[in-house]
Amino acid sequence: MPSVEVTLYTRRACHLCDVAKSAIRAAMSDHRLPMTLVEVDVDTNPDLRARYGNDVPVIHVNGREAFRHKVDSNAFAELVKKINSGLSSERCVPCHGGVPRLTRAEIEPLLSELDPAWQVIDDHHLEREFKFPDFVQALAFTNRAGAIAEEEQHHPDILLRWGSATVAIWTHAVDGLTRNDFVLAAKIDGAARG
Repeated sequence: MPSVEVTLYTRRACHLCDVAKSAIRAAMSDHRLPMTLVEVDVDTNPDLRARYGNDVPVIHVNGREAFRHKVDSNAFAELVKKINSGLSSERCVPCHGGVPRLTRAEIEPLLSELDPAWQVIDDHHLEREFKFPDFVQALAFTNRAGAIAEEEQHHPDILLRWGSATVAIWTHAVDGLTRNDFVLAAKIDGAARG
């Protein structure tokens, strides 16, 4: 099961932050969750202090805000379990044709499991642009995404530019979308966080 990355933005002497820490630790222990927890004191970074102020705790799961001010250990555990049982935990299955393309009705629930930045273009392919502050980071992401694609034996089109990489995914053997495309997209989302 893949590990989920959790970042807890907190402050010293914050009762709500202490309660959130306890809830997260209880969920980790009670449910044996595969996750990494990083605690960040917003007072140690002027940008974070300006961003969050007293508006803590804030809990990010895999780079996205999931909870603010309070978190229930059961709700937290359910979210982590859902992430780990999702598309990114699956493997791409080799496709040599003969598999039907997904219909719009089949696409929608799979799309809802991906980052909202993914778009379905003409019911034919998935596409997402990933933004980075410079070419070096865009290239590093492209290399991580390429390694994942090679491991899964499912290869997207990747357009690398200064500060961005656009990924287009479809199953060439059926000239359209299959479940594999959504699995790969979920795994590439993980590469963006890496």
